[in-house]
Amino acid sequence: QVQLVETGGGLVQAGGSLRLSCAASGRAFGRYAMGWFRQAPGKERDLVAAISEGGSSAYYADSVKGRFIISRDNAKKLVYLQMNSLKFEDTAVYYCAAADYYLTVAAGQYDFWGQGTQVTVSS
Repeated sequence: QVQLVETGGGLVQAGGSLRLSCAASGRAFGRYAMGWFRQAPGKERDLVAAISEGGSSAYYADSVKGRFIISRDNAKKLVYLQMNSLKFEDTAVYYCAAADYYLTVAAGQYDFWGQGTQVTVSS
């Protein structure tokens, strides 16, 4: 079992930056791929970025490439999402999730989810 808690959300102006953190508890954190998803009102939950279990590989959705950076610290059981050049359309609830895979982009393969943190970008 893995428990996940996201922090770092808030209100930011367009063009600004935020860094989300996801703290994990439980055993064997380093064996899980980690992903950041987001869900805007009335829309589906989409994968934003994912990172492999050791941190050597990453995936980014086209909409955030070049602006967002995912990273992890396995010793501290933390995953980060650095969000730069934020746009109004980045407004959503952001979720951290863990999958027992090397790296996956399939939402259905993520077994553990946090409660989410709201990110609001004002235009």
